[in-house]
Amino acid sequence: MNETRLEEILHCMATASSNFEIQKVQTEHRLKLAECWGISEGSKVLEIGCGQGDTTAVLAHLVGKKGLVHGIDIASPDYGSPITLGDSIDYLKKSSLGMQIKVEFEKDILSPDVNFPGNKYDSVVLSHSSWYLKSFEELQGILTKLKNWGKKLCFAEWDTRVTSAEQLPHFLSVLIQAQYECFKNNSLANVRTLFTPDDIKKAVENARWNMVLERSINSPNLHDGKWEVEQTLASYEAELETVENMPVKLQKLIRSEITLLQSAIEKNTIKPMPTFVLIAE
Repeated sequence: MNETRLEEILHCMATASSNFEIQKVQTEHRLKLAECWGISEGSKVLEIGCGQGDTTAVLAHLVGKKGLVHGIDIASPDYGSPITLGDSIDYLKKSSLGMQIKVEFEKDILSPDVNFPGNKYDSVVLSHSSWYLKSFEELQGILTKLKNWGKKLCFAEWDTRVTSAEQLPHFLSVLIQAQYECFKNNSLANVRTLFTPDDIKKAVENARWNMVLERSINSPNLHDGKWEVEQTLASYEAELETVENMPVKLQKLIRSEITLLQSAIEKNTIKPMPTFVLIAE
């Protein structure tokens, strides 16, 4: 990992100023993803689900001042804590990377009003953003629309094919969240639909993309597994009490899974699942 490159990117991020070590680990991971995708200098990139700009900053650094990173997110700029998405992106746009960044919030990529010329972008990117979607059909719809706008699809999401006992708590926590999310019409949760690598590949193929590379990348120092476990244990009681129309049998199953999760974190250090990465054209 090029430390100079990493320091340059971190200097441009609001989240690095508030918690440098956590953002450093996150940015190192995004650099691994972008290097796997082969994002090149001068290229034009459309990023779907840019959030606070973790991947946006890395992409902007790689495309350079002659390139463009166009981020789109359906969320409000007021979403997020302790730094909102809007404040984080504003900080990024005022940095040395700002010249090559454009971000639009509250924009639904599936809206008929959202359209771009054919092959406008060299790459279209979804980086750890697919689990925020409502359904498989929504993911497939987005990928189908992106096929008209981009030459290359660059995709990354957590890889549910756990390879060690230390990754099991992360998997159990997102599985539990995904089960009660099935009963919600609206949600702001981090995990709304859990896609496995096979689900993702099926959506990619249905959208007429041709897979050219798939890989599993491990970044064991990421904090995301720990965060998801903490979120699940803190919120599951409230979720079970407030989610409507959940069968009693499923509630009991989720409580059993909570017990498994508690047992798993007693016996193992929490590590994040790997990341499933693909390229399609």
